[in-house]
Amino acid sequence: MQLKTNNLKFLTKVKYIVLSIILLSSFTTMAQEIIKEKETTKEVKKAIDPSQRIKLDGVAAVVGDYVVLDSDIDKQFEQIQAAGGSIEGITRCQMFGKLLEDKLYMHHSIQDSIEVNDAEIRSYVDQQINSMSQQIGSIDKLVAYYKKGSEQELRDEMFEINKDGKMASMMQQKIVENIEVTPEEVRQFFNSQLKEDPPMFGTELKLAQIVVIPKTTEEEKQKVINRLKEFRADIIDNDASFTTKAVLYSEDTGSKRTGGKYTLNRKRPQMVKEFRDVAFSLQEGEISEPFESEFGYHIIYLEKIRGQEYDVRHILLKPKLTSEAIKEAKEKIENVRKKIVAGELTFAEAALEVSDEKETKFEGGQLRNPQTQDFVFPLTKIDPELYGQVQNLKNNEVSAVLQESDRVNQVKFKLITVTDRIDEHEANFAKDYLKIKELTLQDKQLKAIAKWQEEKIMETFIKINGEHRDCDFNANWLKKEK
Repeated sequence: MQLKTNNLKFLTKVKYIVLSIILLSSFTTMAQEIIKEKETTKEVKKAIDPSQRIKLDGVAAVVGDYVVLDSDIDKQFEQIQAAGGSIEGITRCQMFGKLLEDKLYMHHSIQDSIEVNDAEIRSYVDQQINSMSQQIGSIDKLVAYYKKGSEQELRDEMFEINKDGKMASMMQQKIVENIEVTPEEVRQFFNSQLKEDPPMFGTELKLAQIVVIPKTTEEEKQKVINRLKEFRADIIDNDASFTTKAVLYSEDTGSKRTGGKYTLNRKRPQMVKEFRDVAFSLQEGEISEPFESEFGYHIIYLEKIRGQEYDVRHILLKPKLTSEAIKEAKEKIENVRKKIVAGELTFAEAALEVSDEKETKFEGGQLRNPQTQDFVFPLTKIDPELYGQVQNLKNNEVSAVLQESDRVNQVKFKLITVTDRIDEHEANFAKDYLKIKELTLQDKQLKAIAKWQEEKIMETFIKINGEHRDCDFNANWLKKEK
């Protein structure tokens, strides 16, 4: 049976919903079971043997080395609802089809020797646990919320979910990684798919900002350097615990609960360059001298080297800001705003002159959309906090001085303006070429994935059990002759 593109789009949409739930760590139990050859029981071997007709109780399907349980379908629905998503219009058969698709990706990611870095997944799970426990109040409350017997049980399940999602994602990426579109393909796609009934593109904004960051004093910097030197000396001279000091004193909220632990990989940069350079220069058991990054000052302890992977612990301290420094920064940006409003400076000139945000100051303060890397922000997709700051601004109107904080800066002040507002309009080939190019690429990628699925379904062992065989699949999961 021909695999239909529109069904693939539905399944892809559901997949993105579930993946976003995983990334936000808002998940419930999802049983995932991989059948490993050396651990496979006789009963399971019979179940995946095409010559046998034995159905394992609770097994809805087998795809290659993976099984889909009946309960997995229910848990997919529970996942979406737990994260506040809507399941309206999603049938049980459609969700089952999505699970079959996931297992197909996972099976062939192994066949194609796609490797998932377990240490990287564990490190990500550590960050998830830390972030979630802070939000809910404590690790015990988190364990109770997800109805687990222990923290380790929660960590194990999160590890499997993240690893499975990563495997499927990497397989999809491999399928489409070399796909590109030419200008002629974009033109043909527009003429054949969009010209007669052009889609509506929603309101879009171009934004610019000026950021002024209070400067810490040399005295405050020296205080944290001295404090870190004290920690280092106590650990080296008195055999104090680096892990305990990280838990008690580190200002890195993402790692302090695990004693400042991270796993770095030489081939996959994760931390800022200054951090990596110091970590990779250490010997096992060595503790670095204090050093500076954009986040503050660190010391690093190299715990273990495992090939390309480095298990490290670190302590981060941030120099305190004085009230005078904060006052000075605020007065500076207030004066800049007055000059812009009075016409003495353009917003772009002011950004170049005073903004502390290197990424934007040399482009007139223009913000880049992190998803598209252009300067356009669809109004409906703007970050809620940013939307609240710009929703009432007219073109070229300058906001009041706004105070914020982020991972790097305890306090920062900014001005923001709308440099252009593009109202809702029908797709236009010349005006919206980049958007149409993206739609063309997505369409080509979907077709490539559809073709890959159709081929792999035919060459992969797939067994659908019981009532699930009655589903009206768009993909040929039952391998019926065409």
